Amino acid sequence: MISEQNKSVSEKAKQIYTERLQSKLETQHMNQFVAIEPESGDHFIADSFSQAVANARKTYPDRISFVIRVGHKAALHIGGMVN
Repeated sequence: MISEQNKSVSEKAKQIYTERLQSKLETQHMNQFVAIEPESGDHFIADSFSQAVANARKTYPDRISFVIRVGHKAALHIGGMVN
């Protein structure tokens, strides 16, 4: 179950992405990962999920960030092929 804190972080980060970052990032950083720290609105771009998180933690070690893959509905895709 998702905690209220995590839910709040994800909602705020998605709003920041949609309102402030999406149009810029989708033209310059497609398929990269962006970690958004919702209290400050700061964002950290990297080629991998883990590096985006690491970059955010360097600046905000005690805060939770939310990661979005630029141009995708989800940061990670998990699944297989159906025959």
